[in-house]
Amino acid sequence: MGNTFGHLFRATTWGESHGDAVGVVVDGCPPKMPLQVEDIQKELDRRRPGQSEISTQRKEGDQAEILSGVFEGKTLGTPIMIGVWNRDARSRDYEHMRTTYRPSHADYSYDAKYGIRNWMGGGRASARETIGRVAAGAIARKFLASEFGLEIVGYVKQVWQLTAEVDPDTVTMEDVESNIARCPDQDMAVRMIERIKEARKDGDSLGGVVECVARNVPPGLGDPVFDKLEADLAKAVLSMPACKGFEVGSGFGGVTMTGSQHNDPFYSEGGRIRTRTNNSGGIQGGISNGENIIIRAAFKPTATIMKPQETVDVDGNPTILEGRGRHDPCVLPRAVPIVESMMALVLADHALRQRGQTGNF
Repeated sequence: MGNTFGHLFRATTWGESHGDAVGVVVDGCPPKMPLQVEDIQKELDRRRPGQSEISTQRKEGDQAEILSGVFEGKTLGTPIMIGVWNRDARSRDYEHMRTTYRPSHADYSYDAKYGIRNWMGGGRASARETIGRVAAGAIARKFLASEFGLEIVGYVKQVWQLTAEVDPDTVTMEDVESNIARCPDQDMAVRMIERIKEARKDGDSLGGVVECVARNVPPGLGDPVFDKLEADLAKAVLSMPACKGFEVGSGFGGVTMTGSQHNDPFYSEGGRIRTRTNNSGGIQGGISNGENIIIRAAFKPTATIMKPQETVDVDGNPTILEGRGRHDPCVLPRAVPIVESMMALVLADHALRQRGQTGNF
């Protein structure tokens, strides 16, 4: 239950943080699409732990293996299974949490739901589950790029109270990958990195915002009412670990504007209908209008910190918990490829739905 995302382009993730392996099964990918393991690996490398001094120091190569669905470098139209072996799990770091509920983690809620939980590293609630999302997203990105020339770029917009100035219409992947904060505002990136280091030194953590833009999106993607494009994007984004907020276009900032300020005027350019502003974030009435789709995802501070915290054990007895193990003091830099992947999965799914419903695309 709840492990599969999508209607026609479907991704089912599997595995636990400290199990033997994690991965994904992707179903619905069109046949004959060129696909190499390198297409997937380059995105997993952006998500993997231990990649910089401001991420968790768990050492995982996260080497992807394509186990089915690809033959002679092309997709078969059958389920694509991708696996990644866990190589550096240290379950002993979690032994003291076997009977203790970690504040703001899923320990208690999983016990309340299932009556059992994997206490080693958080099990399915761990961000390690997102390996499957990123692998599936890499396939979706390949499809979207080949079919529409569609490009998706995510970046760190905010860490703590530090907010970057970034133009989503012009930002490039090279800008984003130029520093370990994955913030294209170079001056602000330096400040973010220093603040994250301070939080780690203090045994604390920070949250922030990832902004993501999809460019060259064809108009017409999305459905009215319950399957609006922004509704599916919201579900995709809010399903990510530690994500607590979603915005599209002007988002909550739109409440400070009047209708005359917020409306996006139409005009015609070379026979194409455009809008002069993009407060709608590329989506109107739940359907893409051909402008850039701009979303933002808010992430809470990492729940595991190295400071003593009040909590209770499984019997309700009060106790003090001191964090151990290897954890990100700020999830934002590694969350960027995950946000991009979830956006790609939604857009790929809606593109196939539009093709099936209308014959377009």
